[in-house]
Amino acid sequence: MGIDTENISLKKNITSLFTKKSSGIIPKTLTLTSVLIILTVLAIILFDIVVHGIGTISWEFLSSPPKNGMESGGIFPAIFGTAALVMLMTVAVIPIGVMTAIYLHEYRSETSKLTRLIRIAINNLASIPSIVFGLFGLGFFIGFIGNGIDSMFFEGSRPVWGQPAIIWASLTMSLLTLPVVIISTEEALRTIPQEMKDASYALGATKLQTIRKIILPQAMPGILTGAILAINRGAGEVAPIMFTGAAYYLPYLPSKLNDQFMEMGYHIFVMATQSPDIEATKPILYGTVLVLLILTFSLNFLAILFRYKLRMKKVRT
Repeated sequence: MGIDTENISLKKNITSLFTKKSSGIIPKTLTLTSVLIILTVLAIILFDIVVHGIGTISWEFLSSPPKNGMESGGIFPAIFGTAALVMLMTVAVIPIGVMTAIYLHEYRSETSKLTRLIRIAINNLASIPSIVFGLFGLGFFIGFIGNGIDSMFFEGSRPVWGQPAIIWASLTMSLLTLPVVIISTEEALRTIPQEMKDASYALGATKLQTIRKIILPQAMPGILTGAILAINRGAGEVAPIMFTGAAYYLPYLPSKLNDQFMEMGYHIFVMATQSPDIEATKPILYGTVLVLLILTFSLNFLAILFRYKLRMKKVRT
């Protein structure tokens, strides 16, 4: 009986050991398989873009305006318009997003009704389709604000601000990316130790001084993370700017905030869907996609490098 009991317990131990190993191996295998599939698809897409687009890129392609209905020439107005759109969007969204996150985290209680209402609004804003933002920008920024400015200060028949323009497209994109900045900033604020804030208050600093001197510098890497995510989405979205400022063919650069502009994402969309000769525009299409990827990766790299330097500086101090 003693031997049988020992055999049964040994079998149970062996069975449980294999069960634990198999229960850990299966999720790891599935996860690794998913990662490999994603990386493989990404590599195929990037390889196809690089192979078909690298031959198109030249100094003339990067520095000249489009010609012959975008069947020849370059994409410099689209590059300039994309960079201007991203910069204006970032300038508009970062201060509002950071101040909102600080208000929710530092000034409001998590259990208050207003805080819950604001968080519901942020979540709903993040779930709205991008095309809806474009329609909102058309109705609110152009139809309401722009036409209101024209009716108050400009009495001519030609619209000045009540028309699609780069400023309205930037503000629309800032609304689209606002939840990303708020959420990433709040996550960064939660990582700041409470002892650090208490030490600041103990030394006689006010709440505003603590936010300026302690909280914001410590949360800056997280704020830059939100800026990186906002840049990624802002550089690739097309639907919000179709109605608010992007133009199909403009062989000049926007010089004022109320000018229309070319944008690389919209440029790609038009050439891929509305070109009368797809084969003629395919090299330009691939070249534009490759330039957009390089521009996006470069902006990301600069932001990541700046964030890394801030983190190293914080570690040294």
